[in-house]
Amino acid sequence: MKSLLLLQSLGFGATVVANLSPVQFKAPTPSHFAELVANDTIDFGCRPIARPTSDDNFSLHALLTESQITHFEREYALHPSISIFREKVKRQSTRTPIGTGNRFSSGTVPKGLGQQPAGTSIPSIMNVNEINSAIQAIARTYGASTLTLPYRTFNGATQTILYVGAGTDKTRYHLYLSAAMHARERGGPDNLLYWLSDLLAANKTGTSLTYGAKTYTIAQIRSVLSAGIVAFPLVNPDGVAHDQSTNSLWRKNRNTRSGTSGSSIGVDLNRNFDFLWNFKKHFSASASPASTSPSSETFYGTGPASEAETKNHVSVYDSFPKIRWFMDIHSAAADVLYSWGDDENQGTSSSMNFLNAAYDGRRGIVGDTAYKEYIPSADATNSRNVATKMAAGMRAVGGRSYTPMQSVGLYATSGASDDYAFSRYWALGKNKVYGATLEFGKASGNFYPTVTEFNQNILDTSAGFMEWALAAIAVGLE
Repeated sequence: MKSLLLLQSLGFGATVVANLSPVQFKAPTPSHFAELVANDTIDFGCRPIARPTSDDNFSLHALLTESQITHFEREYALHPSISIFREKVKRQSTRTPIGTGNRFSSGTVPKGLGQQPAGTSIPSIMNVNEINSAIQAIARTYGASTLTLPYRTFNGATQTILYVGAGTDKTRYHLYLSAAMHARERGGPDNLLYWLSDLLAANKTGTSLTYGAKTYTIAQIRSVLSAGIVAFPLVNPDGVAHDQSTNSLWRKNRNTRSGTSGSSIGVDLNRNFDFLWNFKKHFSASASPASTSPSSETFYGTGPASEAETKNHVSVYDSFPKIRWFMDIHSAAADVLYSWGDDENQGTSSSMNFLNAAYDGRRGIVGDTAYKEYIPSADATNSRNVATKMAAGMRAVGGRSYTPMQSVGLYATSGASDDYAFSRYWALGKNKVYGATLEFGKASGNFYPTVTEFNQNILDTSAGFMEWALAAIAVGLE
């Protein structure tokens, strides 16, 4: 196989995102993908995931340009241990359309699938204006509250969060969910807003909610609301607006300070949080948890929390100091992730932790013994059990498989929102927050769902959020 240096010299950094095509790499073991994953010019979606196949191999999903595909097809013809094949691409006409008007500008409130007869279909994904109008409509209709966050995005957008269920006392809010950190992962804001609308409508009428094969009682609904829910439905408004107008599979924000054209524009917000952000210092040289290249989909920015969107996300913890559980909503890998994401967990050596500079240069290699991230056994159990119940609840809705797993998986990440949430307790002495990430949708990396998939995603996640909240309440909110 050609060296990583040569792969990066083939012009792959100049990716034209509008021409990306989905492919699968196939190999006998995940370790065969190590050199691929180290190449930070390849787009692996939210993160590289090597999944077992029915013929005892492993597959790795990626999005490549035609020049990249041609190169790898030629390269792996000489190395049959790894193969590459194209995935079937959905026709643009089968994708769920983006709303063209503003369904909620007149105050009409979003109506989730839990309030409607089985088989009801929502026909389109909310555009950016509709997301913002939906937030205001929910607040006005149900007496919920909104908060404008302090920083404007690079393109000048104002960001607003919604908090519901526990009145105006911000110390009574314990659950925090965010969506649309990655622009192309369509449907995240919809999933969150339709669920909140369902909860508030059911609370008002005293009725239950049903999602496929899962039904939740009014007592459960009121229990979740009383825990206090903070929702940040549109973390990356500039990126979402761009992706929706171009259908370009755009992931990052739209900051042009590090690059002004093509894929050099933007920062990966989910590598921009202040958790081991300086990965060149903190991680093994052979790990690739993020990228220093502006052309990479995982470009980490110019400093920890350099982006307005990241600063706004972090400011929520200061406004709501008793948040205990955090969920970041992504697609599309069909799993529920829990901390840590920088390395494998261990509960025996408390000194082997992300704050200890003695371990700089050793982190991020899965399967070795040089470093594993410390987590108290009770915290590991709590995180794993809540994720397991959430995944089981989503599977029960309609039979689609979801897998609970530690965030590190087979490959490490740095600067992620869920790890940052969990790290605040140790690094800053703040309230302990159990961080998690939901990857909704089929395990195929399909960011632009069909109408059928979009509606199934709403059903799955609505039940998933309920299961997550109920399990979190059972563990404890204080």
